[in-house]
Amino acid sequence: MSRIALVTGGGSGIGRACAEALAQAGFHVIVTGRKLDTLRETVMRMGSGSSIVCDLTDADQVETLFEQVKSDHGRLDLLFNNAGNNVPAAPIGDIPPEDFLTVMNVNVYGAFLAARGAFNLMRAQSPQGGRIINNGSISAAVPRPGSTPYTASKHAMTGMTRTISLDGRPFNIACGQIDIGNAASDMTTQMQSGVPQADLSIKPEPVMDVDHVASTVVHMAQLPLSANVQFVTVMASAMPFIGRG
Repeated sequence: MSRIALVTGGGSGIGRACAEALAQAGFHVIVTGRKLDTLRETVMRMGSGSSIVCDLTDADQVETLFEQVKSDHGRLDLLFNNAGNNVPAAPIGDIPPEDFLTVMNVNVYGAFLAARGAFNLMRAQSPQGGRIINNGSISAAVPRPGSTPYTASKHAMTGMTRTISLDGRPFNIACGQIDIGNAASDMTTQMQSGVPQADLSIKPEPVMDVDHVASTVVHMAQLPLSANVQFVTVMASAMPFIGRG
């Protein structure tokens, strides 16, 4: 019997790549997001699985999402809590308040709602338990200039991961986090032309194939619930991150 996985933000980029890899590993993968056409394309690329349209910032829609997962499959074994967004870089004084809320609403509130829904389903199902993998970022350790909303959201994600790990122990729910650095996707296209550095210069940065992220997520997902990758960093080897660059 296939294990059931839910991937948020599964219509493109990292979410799509991880959904495809999980399907190849034998999971029945449900992808969710706001755009039906991109979700359907992911399902077509997987050759199996299903899609559910959901705005993760809407608590009622998220509740309906998990009710449908339970109705259709009876259980959930894995949540890849991946959906996220960002806004243009700017010094904190130049960031409109609504931009900060835009990022926090998806990256924190949406991630909370998804993790909450998965936790409640995993806690109630029989056999009890499951795994939640949160998509963090190396920004939670080393931020870029002008990234206050995104960096704050990823610090929040790390705190959420640690707390869910503790909350899940009595119910056989494991929670880990993957911190990604410069995986090639729509969000990293600017890396080739140049991005802000700590010394305020603009320099291009190397990127890595998103498949390396996907294979890492599959490894985390396939562990028995008695073992957990708590935090893992997957990054382009030569990107500015370790030490002073």
